Amino acid sequence: MATHASLPLSEQLCFSLYGAAMAINRTYKPLLDPLGLTYPQYLVLSTLWEADGLTVSAIGTRLALESSTITPLVKRLEAAGFVTRQRGTQDERQVNVSLTDAGRDLRARTRCLAETLGQRSGMQVEELVALNQQVQRLRDALSGG
Repeated sequence: MATHASLPLSEQLCFSLYGAAMAINRTYKPLLDPLGLTYPQYLVLSTLWEADGLTVSAIGTRLALESSTITPLVKRLEAAGFVTRQRGTQDERQVNVSLTDAGRDLRARTRCLAETLGQRSGMQVEELVALNQQVQRLRDALSGG
């Protein structure tokens, strides 16, 4: 088997995953732009659509990002009227983030993202589900989880 160093870039898994992530971002961008959202902001909203009323640190844990990365995203979402922030009553260091009605309503307007990705991929739903499971297994193995 060839060593990693001798593999052409096109045959390195890391480069293929990077390219796929960039292609997904390019696919989503024209759908998110009219909503005034960036992809990272969409991820924060998706986390809150799964479980509303999370702390900034819980959102960061879910997205595998630091609170210092989540905070500016949440502030911009708040300025856009999609979320509210409130300091914890028992621990003021914790900031709770909740969806507004506008933030909840936005969920229906983003459903087209998965559909568009499926259509453009040319893959069957089952193939995409299996690929997602494989990528998650790889992520978990590399993260030690």
